[in-house]
Amino acid sequence: MFTGIISEIGEIRELEEGANARRFLISCREIGAGLKIGDSIAVNGVCLTATSLPSGGFTCDVMHESLQRSNLGDLRIGNKVNLERPLLANGRFDGHIVLGHVDGVAQLLSRQVDGIAQIYKFAAAPQLLRYIVEKGSIALNGISLTVSAVDESTFSVAVIPHTLAHTNLPEVPLGGGVNVECDVLGKYVEKMLHATSIDTAHSQVDEEIDAEFLAKNGF
Repeated sequence: MFTGIISEIGEIRELEEGANARRFLISCREIGAGLKIGDSIAVNGVCLTATSLPSGGFTCDVMHESLQRSNLGDLRIGNKVNLERPLLANGRFDGHIVLGHVDGVAQLLSRQVDGIAQIYKFAAAPQLLRYIVEKGSIALNGISLTVSAVDESTFSVAVIPHTLAHTNLPEVPLGGGVNVECDVLGKYVEKMLHATSIDTAHSQVDEEIDAEFLAKNGF
């Protein structure tokens, strides 16, 4: 599990294309200390596994599912990527719950200066927007941010100078894609609201969450 607080900006140093897969060599300075083969690292918000540890970096493999869901397939040598190590059990919990399981990609529509901050506006598909709520949490390229506005086709976030200086958001071009991980709590709530239960005859029936349901399940 991650928190969306980026540890370091890495750089794609080598890139190997495979059949519906990719292998990256990513250079880094700080997070490499103590990193072991098999450890998880969020790369632009995608949870990947360190497969080798060459000097000054690590390698990781990206499978077909991750390439389809994220912007990792668009990366080229020299591109910057946000990196985060998993949360330690005894660590401070900043940001919000981020799993590293990207839901899809949103396209940057505009940047606008707003005092000390910048407002980033994105276009997103309906299947992403259904989980995005104003003042709710969202992870963009692995960065924990707060949604400042949302409508039927777009959403916006306000980004402070520290985040701009320590992530790759400033390098995203207009029209470029960012990885989106929606708040996992909303997904579970939706699943429960539309859950099906199996009756004694093992046939599926729809069951909504209401007072009767809660009482029956001990609430």
